[in-house]
Amino acid sequence: MTTARDIMHAGAKCIGEDDSLYTAAQMMRDLKVGSLPICGRDDRLHGIITDRDIVLRCCAEGRNPAEMRAGELAQGKPHWVDAGSDVDQVLSMMEQHQIRRVPVIADHKLVGMISEADLARHLSEEQLAHFVESIYAAR
Repeated sequence: MTTARDIMHAGAKCIGEDDSLYTAAQMMRDLKVGSLPICGRDDRLHGIITDRDIVLRCCAEGRNPAEMRAGELAQGKPHWVDAGSDVDQVLSMMEQHQIRRVPVIADHKLVGMISEADLARHLSEEQLAHFVESIYAAR
């Protein structure tokens, strides 16, 4: 059985909920990623922030990314998977919620992220085609 831990990108870094979007953008640049998990003071996952969120929900609205906090963009209950989850369960959840990246949790801690790039490296062409169709067809 292939698990979330087998396909994830290990060592994901969190942006703190009180950190600025400017700091988040710098982290994304330095880590060469397009999204970051948002972690709270309680060391729990509060959401995910993307480079697109920063552009559309901060810059395009005339707000200052040095003053706006990452926690302001954490909306709703974040989706995540357990590190031991079967890859079919991971795909099903991502398809059901139409999400393209998902944090991986083990022992109540963030241990990695699964993105489309990770899926492309580890899934069969058929599985990947089904995923892409499920995620993008209904948009």
